[in-house]
Amino acid sequence: MSSSLYEQLLREAFRTEAEVTQYLTPADLSAYKTFEQAPAADLAFRFERVRLAVAMSVLKLLADLGDHEESRRVMEVMHRALKARSVAEIDATITKDAKLFEKLYTNLYVNEDGELLLNLFERTLDADTKDLMAEVVQDALHVARELDFSHHDEDDDDE
Repeated sequence: MSSSLYEQLLREAFRTEAEVTQYLTPADLSAYKTFEQAPAADLAFRFERVRLAVAMSVLKLLADLGDHEESRRVMEVMHRALKARSVAEIDATITKDAKLFEKLYTNLYVNEDGELLLNLFERTLDADTKDLMAEVVQDALHVARELDFSHHDEDDDDE
């Protein structure tokens, strides 16, 4: 996978400049390149940063698709974890808010697109190799480009 696909996924999920500014730093946007160039001692941390950004992107798509508050809360946890400086800090950030991950699936009605996104989120968290992460990014990018967010435009017209 190229860093280009990773960056494209982030841009598909965070579609406006305001969203990019709010959620993604230049380091987040280039996290895949940094991962590819990381020395062995830093590889695990750099991989975790890629995983967090991909997971955050998938949750952003899910939140936008169904205006799902739990998705937004978990996405915020991922966003905070991206600011961590070590794998231990990432784990601590996520563990602190573990209840939110459980709530993500509680009383959640999802359509076929939502199910695809939840599956991609799970696959992102399970991916433990560069190849598996590449598959997730490619699949997520494909799904992101196929999603229909037009209901948001219709809601805006009703107001």
